[in-house]
Amino acid sequence: MNRSSRVRASLALAVIAVSLYIAVTVPVRLGLDLRGGTQIVLETRSTPAVTADAETTDRTVEVLRGRIDALGVAEPTLVRSGSNRIVVELPGVQDPRKAAEVLGRTAQLTFHAVLGTAEAAGGTGGTGASAPPDAERPRERVLADESGTRLRLAPAELTGRHVEGAQARFDQQSGAGWHVTVDFKGEGRAGWARLTGEAACHPAGDPRRRVAITLDDTVISSPEVDPSVACRAGITGGSTQITGSFDDAEARELALLVNGGALPVPVETVEQRTVGPTLGERAIEAGAWAAVVGTTLTALFIVVVYRLMGALAALALVCYGLISYAALAALGATLTLPGLAGFVLAIGMAVDANVLVFERAREEYAARTRPSPRSALTAGFRGAFSAIADSNVTTLIAAALLFFLASGPVRGFGVTLGIGVLASMVSALVVTRVLADLAVNRPAVRRRPRLTGIATPGRVREAVLRREPRLMGRSRRWLAVSAALLALAGSGIAVRGLDLGVEFTGGRLIEYATAKPVDPDRARAALADAGLPRAVVQTSGEAGLSVRTEKLTDAEAHRVTEAVGGLGGGADKLRDEMIGPSLGEELRRNALIALAVALGAQLLYLAARFRWLFGTAAVTALAHDVVILVGVFAWLGKPVDGVFLAAVLTVVGYSVNDSVVLFDRIRELRGRHRGLPLSRVVDRAVVQTLPRTVSTGMGAVLVVGALAVLGEDALTDFALALLVGLAVGTYSSVFTAAPVAVTLDRRGAGRTGVRRAG
Repeated sequence: MNRSSRVRASLALAVIAVSLYIAVTVPVRLGLDLRGGTQIVLETRSTPAVTADAETTDRTVEVLRGRIDALGVAEPTLVRSGSNRIVVELPGVQDPRKAAEVLGRTAQLTFHAVLGTAEAAGGTGGTGASAPPDAERPRERVLADESGTRLRLAPAELTGRHVEGAQARFDQQSGAGWHVTVDFKGEGRAGWARLTGEAACHPAGDPRRRVAITLDDTVISSPEVDPSVACRAGITGGSTQITGSFDDAEARELALLVNGGALPVPVETVEQRTVGPTLGERAIEAGAWAAVVGTTLTALFIVVVYRLMGALAALALVCYGLISYAALAALGATLTLPGLAGFVLAIGMAVDANVLVFERAREEYAARTRPSPRSALTAGFRGAFSAIADSNVTTLIAAALLFFLASGPVRGFGVTLGIGVLASMVSALVVTRVLADLAVNRPAVRRRPRLTGIATPGRVREAVLRREPRLMGRSRRWLAVSAALLALAGSGIAVRGLDLGVEFTGGRLIEYATAKPVDPDRARAALADAGLPRAVVQTSGEAGLSVRTEKLTDAEAHRVTEAVGGLGGGADKLRDEMIGPSLGEELRRNALIALAVALGAQLLYLAARFRWLFGTAAVTALAHDVVILVGVFAWLGKPVDGVFLAAVLTVVGYSVNDSVVLFDRIRELRGRHRGLPLSRVVDRAVVQTLPRTVSTGMGAVLVVGALAVLGEDALTDFALALLVGLAVGTYSSVFTAAPVAVTLDRRGAGRTGVRRAG
């Protein structure tokens, strides 16, 4: 073993050992869609006095943290997103109404002197006097007390910032029941004594002897100062009691709000997602089975095709899974449901690097006069590196766009996809190479080179080489076929329209599991009777139902649950998503930006690597794939949502991978045969890369197929989009991108040719 082999072996062992240690000791953090709970996205709103900037939002996060801690939620998460949004995750919380109410209330606690009643007050505030003109009145507010009497209140003399703490207590001896004890701090102690001392100067029964305590412009208590309190003396000691016929829940909630303090600015709920624990458990189980079955089928496939090298690649796949899992845990990334799908999908994409190496090694073995598996394998790794690097960079571009431009669980898909791409390069270029070097150096393997799987051209290459097809001689016919497919897809978009999901339109989506199947027409009629005639009702799974509306309050959502439960013999809420209209518009805009940036970024990268001729051809094929995929979903009436966006960008990355591998071979062949027309070069490149295309495509189809069959219902459409995208992307690389390049070259757009790598 030479020095470079020893370095690779040491690096592989170190990576696997560290990954194994992390996997055993550091658990991966599951998203709420896998473990159940509620996610609420709050947006801070500016007021005339305070601007909702990043600093104000950070202060709001700290206030909300205190409120959530008091709620007793285990392992809550609060993070600022952007300058004015706060993402709150509450594991295990299945009824978000109370949590949203507590989080969203500004809780402006204030203490006021009472000037009198609004019906008969004036002068100094006594009853029965006429009211002075408006110009002579002090700046006052009129609010109703607990009994409905309208009180005229002076400006606030104390606020929540003067409060040190509050506690709900039950006084059984005096019969006062539940009350809240409020302790003041600093200036609040003297202020409370002054406020109660002035009120004590008025006779018992006079409204002016009362002190009004308000919360969010509501009088929660207006107690009369006890007769024992002397005029101007007031209540000293810095403590008081708020009474108001509270029950235990009301007293505890009031104490919670007072302790949490006032929010610096108002907040509004713009997004809310609730996932039941059973759905999360099913998703984890289904994802695990999809990963196991997909990996097993892929491993069997590459073992059959590449024999010993395939078996070593299958072992490297296991190492890939270990490295990816450890990277997720080490980075503290959150594994979401789409992220779990991305983890499964990356298994299929991880095979691509191995396939590129093995196919290149087969070519090198056949081209040498005195071939050996060792020399062919070394040349295969060296020759395939450029295509591996380029194809993985394009996928990383798609993953980065998902992370920066998507939101919620879809962002987790971008994280796992990016980690999977990097882990696949390590497993293929380091782990697989170490194992392969060890294997081909064994005497038994050197005596039986066909055992390696690279000493044979393979059935696909043998079949194609016998026929030597000239595909690009009819490039315009292929472009006509692509144009026809585009027209068919475009007609679906025009005729059927796009069923934009709640994420892009705003509204509410609730998914139920019912005891027995429910006919959607009956459910629509029941919801219409409940006052929701425009609700969109669809079946979901074997015995499930989804209800989508433009806008739905919590009270209306409760009526929906009752109606569905009555028809289905009971209903369990599996998922509840609410997206505000402003956020839906923003997400829709970001989706279009993501697609545009994806195409632009791929064009720039490919132009830098292959010049503008092939960059333009590849991006044309990408646009072709996106339009066809959207058109298929339009014809099928499938929802276009954030998960679909993840599938589209993944297809973009996969399609570019195919084009990159083809163009990389075209670049190499054109450097060897400068006088040959581009159409003939492309024909040879297609023939030489076709075995890789078939093997990689089969590996991806096996994994995605397992995800489609075994995955959770929420990922069925995702897997369908990927399957369609795999088929269209494979087709377009050969029959759209290549013909476009040949046509442009014939018109003189490619006189400068394609530059060499490096």
